[in-house]
Amino acid sequence: MSTNRPTKPPAQVSAERTSAGIDDPRRRRAILITVCIALMAVIASVSGLNVAQPDMAVAFDASQPTILWIINSYTLSLAALLLPLGAVGDRWGRKPVLIAGLIVFGVAGAVAALATSAEIMLAARVLSGVGAAMIMPVTLAVITSTFPAEERGRAIGVWTGVAGGGGILGMFLSAALVDVANWRWLFLLPIALVLVALVMTVRTVPDSREDSKHSFDAVGAVTSVVAVVGLIFVLQEGPERGWTAPVTLLSLLTGVLAAVGFVAWELRRPAPLLDVRLFRERGLASGSVALLAVFGVQAGIFVVLFPFLQAVLGWSGLLSTLALMPMAVLMMMTSGLAPRVAERVGSRSTMACGILLGGAGLALMATLVSVGGGYLSVLPGMLAMGIGMGLTMTPATEAITGALPRERQGVASALNDVTREFGTALGVALLGALLSSGYRGAIDGRLEAVPETTADTAGIAREGIANAVEVADKAGGGPHAQALIRAAQESFVDGWQQAMWAGVAVMALLFVYVLTRGPRRPQPPTPARETEPAVTTT
Repeated sequence: MSTNRPTKPPAQVSAERTSAGIDDPRRRRAILITVCIALMAVIASVSGLNVAQPDMAVAFDASQPTILWIINSYTLSLAALLLPLGAVGDRWGRKPVLIAGLIVFGVAGAVAALATSAEIMLAARVLSGVGAAMIMPVTLAVITSTFPAEERGRAIGVWTGVAGGGGILGMFLSAALVDVANWRWLFLLPIALVLVALVMTVRTVPDSREDSKHSFDAVGAVTSVVAVVGLIFVLQEGPERGWTAPVTLLSLLTGVLAAVGFVAWELRRPAPLLDVRLFRERGLASGSVALLAVFGVQAGIFVVLFPFLQAVLGWSGLLSTLALMPMAVLMMMTSGLAPRVAERVGSRSTMACGILLGGAGLALMATLVSVGGGYLSVLPGMLAMGIGMGLTMTPATEAITGALPRERQGVASALNDVTREFGTALGVALLGALLSSGYRGAIDGRLEAVPETTADTAGIAREGIANAVEVADKAGGGPHAQALIRAAQESFVDGWQQAMWAGVAVMALLFVYVLTRGPRRPQPPTPARETEPAVTTT
């Protein structure tokens, strides 16, 4: 689509999108299965290494900051390259870019599995992020560019379910592999998925691309990479290094300046990498804000849930991950049902209902959670969150992809993915910080009531509940140790409630925003105008 008409409403943009060129329903199903398998490989790798942090530290004789860099480098390179590589897929062809991404991702996974040092592992994870950035936007772009309008929403719902619930499933399988085998087997699942997806891509996925008369927006690509790296780095490293640390402030300044430069440059380009004027419209703006908030809350919940299940309830990593599966299953199921609901009541009402359920789930978890209540005190809230997120994510994703024309679906998909990554980083940073501050504020008063608490013990206990449990275990048990653990557990619940109520506030604001500025209703596509750039599909 020509990009010198930036102010047209999403309805008009959507109306210019062409119908898919794949008439065989069996082939469409095969395409959907293929891209979901490829997506699962990427999603499973985002969180899989979290369960192997202690094992990697021992294997590489690495510090905790180094291990965190190995984990975060994947997310950082993935988020930074999504927009540029999504645009590359639009121009060079989505099928060859998907194949290349699968090969890069698979090779990087094999190198990581055989890595002999932290440096090799770090390089392999960065390369994995590059491959993932080639895969993720193409998977959604293939769906939106090949499925007809009457099936597109349901296909996006399946994709969204995999994107939302796949991370939890990946963590469970990763934890199982670590428990029964070795941490290096964590890469077996993504590599196997990549091999299957590669064969199926060659056989089933069509090649579609944009025939553009304009040159690639290299300046926009570079500035977007710098902006994303700078801002994501702040969110990842701020809690560890300190929000006022020089490196944190420098990264923030760099990210903000690059983001401003990106917007200024894109406003001048006749064919920008991303037409930022489209954010004035309801569909793109509300979909992006909804995904940012929902994925932020989801990621923040995981930061809170895992310590509760492991340190408060005393569960293993595998059992703790299994405890999240009901929420993941409901999320995936309702993501598939959301398009049908949206057809009946509209996308805005569906999103609002999902947000309301998600907020209610957070409120339930904040109200019912207790040290003695166990898993059942948080399960109702988790189930409500799973249903609510599933209902919200699919129409939000479709609102984003529907705001850009068919030939720019790689960029639309990349924007959707970048929004998810930013939301995840933001949620972990903010809700994690609220949990920590609430815990520290609550434990000080309780430690005074614990007999025989030394200054050193109190200092260690204030660092976190896992530290408190560890120092209590070293004390050899007894009433003193049990009192210390109980004080830490109750203080954690206080921090939990503070984080959950903050999430409720976010969801309440999002609910009002979607009701007032959400997408009106889906628009049926009509054939593209002759003046639009052609999209080649083979």
